[in-house]
Amino acid sequence: MQCSHYMIRKLELNREHFRAIIYYNFQKKLSQQECLAELLSIVGNEAPNQSTFSRCLSDDPRVDRHVTYRVISKTSIQKNLHEELGVRKSVSCWLPHLLSEEQKAARVNWCQKPLDRLNSGNSKNVYSIVSGDESWICCYEPENKRQSAVWVFQGEEKPTKVIRSRSVSKKMAATFKITVTADWYTTIFLPKPKKQGKDHTPYSPDLSPTDFFTFPKIKNRLGGQRFQSPEEAVDAFKNAVLDLPANEWNKAHADVY
Repeated sequence: MQCSHYMIRKLELNREHFRAIIYYNFQKKLSQQECLAELLSIVGNEAPNQSTFSRCLSDDPRVDRHVTYRVISKTSIQKNLHEELGVRKSVSCWLPHLLSEEQKAARVNWCQKPLDRLNSGNSKNVYSIVSGDESWICCYEPENKRQSAVWVFQGEEKPTKVIRSRSVSKKMAATFKITVTADWYTTIFLPKPKKQGKDHTPYSPDLSPTDFFTFPKIKNRLGGQRFQSPEEAVDAFKNAVLDLPANEWNKAHADVY
């Protein structure tokens, strides 16, 4: 008798069983009324009422329930963006002018000409190229943010620094093989027969090593130093140029090709 009572209790249906039956009938494409009628025919009065039956169907997850970024953890966002998708935030590059397709094609053609003429930089004629440029040398050139960087331990306050402007006192420095003076320019340079220079595509950057190597590198070395006169600043500029090792010069010229 005890065993029979145990089997009866074991076969009693609970709420989860009813939900499983409702789900099974729903997958069979039966309507709500058909599902309820089948339950009534099987369990009779033990079947859930109409409201309970409707509630079981209405609380199922919706197919198109959108998940917004507000319910995703920050670590999950970082993982999805950087590890899974491989994206990173990048600052837009500032361009002085938006080139047209014709200007882009002209720049490519212009760059291809010296490469073909100099065998992609392997020709010895590369060493015959003499470039020159000029730049203002100030008596005081402030340090950039990278030069002002210092090591700070955890808990220490970040150091502050007053922004200084360039000094008004300055002098033009030119990097040529010889010093360009008025006498040399009028008596030697102008009487010589002129050769047509190479054309330069519009809105293109300077390709002279002095523009992208010499001047920025020397000015970084002179940053933070204060000179008493423009002549002293130019002398420091000359000494800094002479102190540059040969391997850095070679690398700068090799980067052109």
